[in-house]
Amino acid sequence: MKEGYLQVNVYSGSIANPVRNAQVTVLKDGREVMRTMTNIDGQTELMTLDTVDKSYSEEEQYEVRPYETYDVVVTALGLTPTRIDGVQIFEGVTSLQNIYMTSIDENQGEDTSTITPNTLWGDYPENIEEGEEDDSQISPIVLREVVIPPTIVVHDGVPSNTSAPNYTVPFTDYIKNVASSEIYSTWPEETIRANVLAIISFTLNRIYTEWYRSRGYNFTITSTTSYDQKYTPNGTIFEPIAQIVDDIFNEYIRSGVRMEPLLAHYKNSTTESGYLSQWGSKELGDQGYDALEILRYYYGNSINIYTAPTSQAYPYSFTETLRTGDCSVDVYTLQNALNYIRGSYPGIPVIPNPSGYFDMDTENAVRTFQKVFSLPQTGRVDYSTWYRISYILTAVEELTRSVYS
Repeated sequence: MKEGYLQVNVYSGSIANPVRNAQVTVLKDGREVMRTMTNIDGQTELMTLDTVDKSYSEEEQYEVRPYETYDVVVTALGLTPTRIDGVQIFEGVTSLQNIYMTSIDENQGEDTSTITPNTLWGDYPENIEEGEEDDSQISPIVLREVVIPPTIVVHDGVPSNTSAPNYTVPFTDYIKNVASSEIYSTWPEETIRANVLAIISFTLNRIYTEWYRSRGYNFTITSTTSYDQKYTPNGTIFEPIAQIVDDIFNEYIRSGVRMEPLLAHYKNSTTESGYLSQWGSKELGDQGYDALEILRYYYGNSINIYTAPTSQAYPYSFTETLRTGDCSVDVYTLQNALNYIRGSYPGIPVIPNPSGYFDMDTENAVRTFQKVFSLPQTGRVDYSTWYRISYILTAVEELTRSVYS
């Protein structure tokens, strides 16, 4: 057997409230294979688990499932026991399993869910062409500009299913979830980048055109492959995919002079014009194509990559990369933000004297923050790290207000 890795992150209600000393048990076929506890930041140690050879995920085949699955049970004082079945483990890849627990007063029984198979392995319906939709004659509303929103609302079913739940999901978490559900994390980096850009662009097209809201629905996008992209509630996220998403989450593709993000359709395997073939993109990545070359191969040579601004929902805007030796108001803001976040994540070292000078204490705090949130541990604050700090800071501030209001 080959080996993969699993880290479980446990929260109470939101990412701003990590759960320390939660007991995490990993099961295989009902048998306990590992038991551990979360640390002060709500995270387990990196667990090594048996899995299948990654070669099964590197070629199109349907005989051997290209990943192993495990079940994870979490218990913590005052919180509802939570079980996630079907956690996915690939060879040589770190799987990140986030688990959000609720107060035991809200639900006396065990909270259980099952992760559905990756779309490349499972049996899912093909996408319905836009012209086939009953209400397709309604003209979409077009927003003034393409903006990365803090969250989107995902409808977990077909649009007409009014009993299906809606999930409000942070934008970057949604993209990580879809990419982890739609492709394999063992693929070449440029292939993953190309597919992530297609997923972002498809999502932003739905947002920019107000596709569902202009039709009277109260959500942004659906979780079904019949209409949109596969979103898996409580799905496993894979670190290689997560890091790429954090790097390019505000990038998207457009075609020619058209202003809207490309509605970038894709399929497992196809030669149909205007569709990206996921397996074909893997072959192109193996041949050395970069992400833009892969995208132009399928969507045409007029495709280019653009950058969208983020919503003003977060308190601070990124100006430039910050590193050791810098001295500025931005560094002072960074230092105070990390010290505030430390109230929820005490594993982040305190910065004792915030002065606006990026010293070793600041670098150590940044590296720890990056480790906790699965970012490259550079010690520098680039756009992706700054965005994540702003997101976590906002979440912690919201939690603080709710506690003291």
